Amino acid sequence: MTILDKIIIRKRTEVDLAKASTTMAELEKKPMFARACLPLRDSVLDKTKNGIIAEYKRASPSKGTINDRSSVEDVVRGYQQTGVSAVSVLTDSEFFKGSLTDLVKARTALQVPLLRKEFIIDEYQILEAKAYGADIILLIAAVLNPVQLESLSTFARSIGMNVLLEVHNREELERSVMDSIDAIGVNNRNLNDFSVSLDHSLALVGLIPDRFIKVSESGISDPATIRQLRAAGFQGFLIGENFMKTADPVKAIKSFAASL
Repeated sequence: MTILDKIIIRKRTEVDLAKASTTMAELEKKPMFARACLPLRDSVLDKTKNGIIAEYKRASPSKGTINDRSSVEDVVRGYQQTGVSAVSVLTDSEFFKGSLTDLVKARTALQVPLLRKEFIIDEYQILEAKAYGADIILLIAAVLNPVQLESLSTFARSIGMNVLLEVHNREELERSVMDSIDAIGVNNRNLNDFSVSLDHSLALVGLIPDRFIKVSESGISDPATIRQLRAAGFQGFLIGENFMKTADPVKAIKSFAASL
């Protein structure tokens, strides 16, 4: 069984427990649910921003604890000050030590779009994302078939959310392109063994239709890599561990952004 398999099995249990605790109707009554989501496309294409989607991540299944000292608010404010296009926050508790509370804290500190980084398998999690302040949800082609992808992405769009589709290879891309998504991200990290290679992005960028925002995800640790990916056709760059693995993620992103 792969790490991804274990995560999805656990996620089904988590969703059932969450539904038993808070109904969908109760989620829709939360104060943040009524706010209009910020558009990812506008922010990524804004020439005053750098295209980076900077991530707040405490831990991962492959690395264990990455950074459990830096506060969500301080880190995301620092990210925003460097001109990022969006911020990503991990909300998985079991494998990434995140929470929905982290999402709320990030939302209150930000004026840029916020991505709920989660393994979404149910409409309930999309309602949760909006109720807790997210503007963008992530849908992962490796865990959802085309029917599920279309259903979940259409639902997300119906409540005003942005949809980032994540793919890993050509087969996932070709079966998952649909009008109900806003952006397509190529994850350079293999979710089965967590190895990383930029070749995933470079091989797929030309196959992504231009009507979608193109995002390269994971394994980006050098400003020169962003320049290479931008030249290849990417507009967004999701960066997680590179900043969080340092003692001072804000200092790290400021240095990185200055080199761009």
